[in-house]
Amino acid sequence: MDWGFAHRTWEKWAPTNVGSSGEPLKAAMLLNYDPTGPSRLLSTISEQRGLKLKPVEVSSFLDYIKRNNIQTECFFIGNNQYMVTSIHESWFCARCVNTSKAAGEGAIVMQTTSFLLVALYEGSIGSASRAMVSVDQFAWQLSRRSL
Repeated sequence: MDWGFAHRTWEKWAPTNVGSSGEPLKAAMLLNYDPTGPSRLLSTISEQRGLKLKPVEVSSFLDYIKRNNIQTECFFIGNNQYMVTSIHESWFCARCVNTSKAAGEGAIVMQTTSFLLVALYEGSIGSASRAMVSVDQFAWQLSRRSL
């Protein structure tokens, strides 16, 4: 795993895709995650923008991923609870069930070889489409080095 490449890719991608109004994502987090690696290697937060989470705060999310019951359980990111709405080969989408936003909130979780990318957005179908394009671009850049 090339941490330097992943960090440089994040530094180029995040400022134009995450954070302020007009950008497709309100927040994103990159977690190192290798389910085939030794159990002593704990998953940690590699990068985050728009979030201020500590590793202990994402442990229940990582347990959710490891249990692989994504169709039957909900998960938490921060204080928000999400329910999966669609599942694809290496990613899934979820909607926030306890949002106060009129248009709603959602999450896209994409797994690469060594990372989980968690992307959060506000809005409905149009926002979800823009968010998916953004997430896919980042994952494609990482896949150039099989990360």
